[in-house]
Amino acid sequence: MTSMTLAKYKRVLLKLSGEALMGDQGFGISPDYLAYVADEVRSVHDMGCQLALVIGGGNIFRGIESSSFGMDRTSADHMGMLATVINAIALQDALEKKGMQTRVMSAITMPQVAEPYILRRALRHLEKGRIVIFAAGTGNPYFTTDTAAVLRAQEIHAQILLKATRVDTLYDADPAKVPDAKPIFNTTHRVVLENQLRVMDMTAISLAMDNDLPVQIFNLSGPGNIRRAVCGESVGTYISAR
Repeated sequence: MTSMTLAKYKRVLLKLSGEALMGDQGFGISPDYLAYVADEVRSVHDMGCQLALVIGGGNIFRGIESSSFGMDRTSADHMGMLATVINAIALQDALEKKGMQTRVMSAITMPQVAEPYILRRALRHLEKGRIVIFAAGTGNPYFTTDTAAVLRAQEIHAQILLKATRVDTLYDADPAKVPDAKPIFNTTHRVVLENQLRVMDMTAISLAMDNDLPVQIFNLSGPGNIRRAVCGESVGTYISAR
């Protein structure tokens, strides 16, 4: 059996939270954890899977939190978008050190540091085996990187959206507030929406539901979890269209 036959999905979009890059730090980017993420991504890339990434910026700046402190939401969100570009460049460097060809494509034009986001160019990069990192969200305020991930997944015709987080599964309540919260291993977009399960923002889940895009949530800290998800194994929570 070849390594390629192990992959259930030919093209996936991986969503990473900015906080995931902090490691055990309280802020910023952990070089050790960045290298760990690069190794995890390489394990998938080596199977021949076409891989695109969207990364958040919460380890550097959170627009929605800053707007609650009195900053204009549009200004705060633009700052958050720039934080995702910083993370994307850091991740690009880590991936290329592991021998992977990588392109950062930004929804905000900044040609000195990233290519502009052009769908046909992104598809060409993927077809050539390059990893594409989509930065700056959608380029618009009031939309999270979760929504950007669903949007980009639809545009590139990804078969699944993988969301690597800091929790093992989705729960029926906030486990930090409800000690006996129960894990959910399989559910649907509609159930997530109706029960306001905060795994992604509701706009993102609605968009995924409207386009029948499955979503899988799992813990990034589990070595091999990204590969297992790409191989269709049971890991974390699988959210299906129906």
